Amino acid sequence: MNYVASLVKLRCPACRTSNMFAKKPYSFAALSSINKSCPHCKISYQLEPSFFYGSMYVSYALGVAIAVATYVLLFLFGLGQYMLLSIVAIAASIIVLAPYNYQLSKVIWASFFIKYKPKD
Repeated sequence: MNYVASLVKLRCPACRTSNMFAKKPYSFAALSSINKSCPHCKISYQLEPSFFYGSMYVSYALGVAIAVATYVLLFLFGLGQYMLLSIVAIAASIIVLAPYNYQLSKVIWASFFIKYKPKD
């Protein structure tokens, strides 16, 4: 599996086969249920205490990208000139994608520090 596909599917950065989270993004009962280690390659996801605090910056960048993409889509459909519609659409898209954004930002942050080790 390539790098981008493994990020989108929320896979382990080291082996890219198993899920990094125990539950899916829209399973609100266990939204932040990150596995302690990978079930497949056994790499630990907790490199240090408070390791995932840096993922807040990634989450912010993803939120900005979602807002810009939403506005561009509205503009392409000829609806970008309506301020209230733009604000509501951007807010709705950020809220709807927030659970996925939360998990994706953690996977991206971990992939900065955990290198891919292809199977020999």
